[in-house]
Amino acid sequence: MSINKESDIAANLQIGPTSVGMVRIYVEGDGIELPLDFDPEEAMEIAEELRLAAEAAATMRDGGAKGGAKPGKGKGKR
Repeated sequence: MSINKESDIAANLQIGPTSVGMVRIYVEGDGIELPLDFDPEEAMEIAEELRLAAEAAATMRDGGAKGGAKPGKGKGKR
C-alpha cells in the first residue's frame, strides 16, 4: 500500500516513553499489536518529519503546493 492510497483499516495509536528510556509508538488494530521503539534522537527526527508532513498537507488542503511531503526514513525496532 502506498502512503497516498486510502484505506478502511482502523487502528489505535499510542505514543509515550518506555521504562528504559526509549520512545514507543504502539499501533493496535484488528488482530495486530505493533510496538515500535525509537531512541530519543530518532523520535525527534520522526516528530520533525510529522510536523513537515502536516504543514505540507495543510498547504495542499488550502489549495497551495502540489505533491506531498518527502517520505520518512524512520525505522521501527522491536
